[in-house]
Amino acid sequence: MSLIDIRKRCLIVETTCHENGPAPERPLKLAAACAVIRNPYAGRYEPDLMPFMAELRSLGTLLATELVDTLGGKDQIEVYSKAAIVGLDGEMEHGAVWHEAGGWAMRSVLGEPRAMVPAVKAVAVAGYRMMVPVHYIHASYVRSHFNSIEIGIQDAPRANEILFALVMGTGGRVHSRLGGLTKEAVAVHDGQR
Repeated sequence: MSLIDIRKRCLIVETTCHENGPAPERPLKLAAACAVIRNPYAGRYEPDLMPFMAELRSLGTLLATELVDTLGGKDQIEVYSKAAIVGLDGEMEHGAVWHEAGGWAMRSVLGEPRAMVPAVKAVAVAGYRMMVPVHYIHASYVRSHFNSIEIGIQDAPRANEILFALVMGTGGRVHSRLGGLTKEAVAVHDGQR
């Protein structure tokens, strides 16, 4: 029996055309693909979460592929992140399974970028909204690509559910001009610099 029972999915696309300055050559797009699933461990303690984490890779691949398709192909993706909101009958560790499953899926779909995948998680009520931080997929310290997108669904997660999200985007902040490492200067290829 599958541990993944999807009740609802949601795709959020945010397009920024300018930030009070000149319009960029192309608008910045940030997108979040979300899935609300039944929490198979709601209301009880489960010592072994590894089977759940392994099975979630397929959900991660589904959401990552949807984002790549939405944003015009993997060569368009410059930022990424992941998030989980666990309903009140669950625990933080039920959201932490997404670190490996969601991160693995995005790396696989995008061709193995090296930067760590930022993450945020919470245990909360339905309708909870959170800001999800993103950064450059090849080097975490590229300052121009530090950004965020808000996620949330009005009726999720219910107490016995988990909302899992993946986020991708097509570039850094519009009109970024605060210095630091640029994407063109990434040279070490260690996922940081």
